[in-house]
Amino acid sequence: MSHQLRLEALQAGGRLPGVVAGVIADGELGWTGAAGMGDVHQQYRIGSITKSMTAVAVLQLREEGHLELDHPIGRYVPETGYAAATLRALLSHTSGMQSEPVGSWWERSPGSGFDTLAADNDGSGAVAGPGEYYHYSNLGYALLGEAVARLRGVSWWDVVRDRLLDPLGMSRTSYHPEAPAAQGFSVDHFAGTLTPEPHQDTLAMAPAGQAWSTVADLARWARFLADGHPGVLPAETLREMSRAQPPATGYGLGLKLVRQGGRGLVGHGGTMPGFRAGVLVDPDRRDGVVVLCNATTGLPYETMPALFLGDADQAAPTPAWVPTNRVPDEVAPILGLWFWGNTAGELRWQNERLELRGLNSAEVSDAFELRDGRLVGVSGYHRGETLHVRSTHLECATFVYTRTPYDPKAPIPGGTPAPVSRTGVW
Repeated sequence: MSHQLRLEALQAGGRLPGVVAGVIADGELGWTGAAGMGDVHQQYRIGSITKSMTAVAVLQLREEGHLELDHPIGRYVPETGYAAATLRALLSHTSGMQSEPVGSWWERSPGSGFDTLAADNDGSGAVAGPGEYYHYSNLGYALLGEAVARLRGVSWWDVVRDRLLDPLGMSRTSYHPEAPAAQGFSVDHFAGTLTPEPHQDTLAMAPAGQAWSTVADLARWARFLADGHPGVLPAETLREMSRAQPPATGYGLGLKLVRQGGRGLVGHGGTMPGFRAGVLVDPDRRDGVVVLCNATTGLPYETMPALFLGDADQAAPTPAWVPTNRVPDEVAPILGLWFWGNTAGELRWQNERLELRGLNSAEVSDAFELRDGRLVGVSGYHRGETLHVRSTHLECATFVYTRTPYDPKAPIPGGTPAPVSRTGVW
């Protein structure tokens, strides 16, 4: 199957408004493609891929003799409540620090300055002891970014731009979106409608996930992770960053480690409201994948190497998913969770039809189309039958669907018992 067909299947299966991808072969960006409303020339928010840049900035300082990885962060940011955590532990998410700062969810809320962040996070939120287990922490990377800024005497982003992006030729990677840039969306689970997400400035949390980039620029970043660069970091230091840091088994120093189909890949993924992204590269073979989309969920970036590098097959593509512009009045009230007896399922409006899906498998068991005000089955066990909307339940050919699991002591809705031995349903 071609890369384009695989990407279109990914767009449909993940219900992604737009998705773009690039395949790297022998260190060079070869194929690029887009599906849905995707555009390979647009910027997308890259979320925590930004962490890999912060980590490189820290290792640059180590290479120049300004710090040691086993130094405590308090040596550089003394006012933090986590002063005893080492730089190595922060880089590898093994400090025991909580995942997020206290307060409103920083990803959707306006960011705060570092003074406020430090005052609000006094160290009492730790979830584990140092080195006890791997626990991903966005907060830890805010502290690392602050240490970088103080040691360099300029902002964290100035360091990233001047010492990483410029030498690598990543001119389309920026702190704020620069046109053309994609709008991020949240996809309504049941209706398939799109809600624009805010593109907040995360301020003190920016070193954990603020940047915007493109397929071409992230391909340059992937090549750097594989080969190193004399003006940024040598390949030997990147190999050090690519070694697992116990007790973490799948994370190094600012880099995610993925084994797939006999390959060992390094890179990072990222999520921000309205966006998901991933870049992974095999340093030995110098091939990899970049993928970006403008949806909050639906993109499993860690599976992309197997999908695009020929290590796995993919079923025939499904029709493209199209966001919903309007949910019919007859359909809107019945979307959501339903039960057939005690078995849970959902009704979802997708591509102008009503789909009945089981929660265990998420597969479509039945589909209905709206015809002259009637919901008529077009596939599955209920094909040709009418789905009747009652005041308290749904009914189709004696099947009864209720909003809560059935109570064997309660009267049967409509007076007709729900069958328990049918096949072909969930």
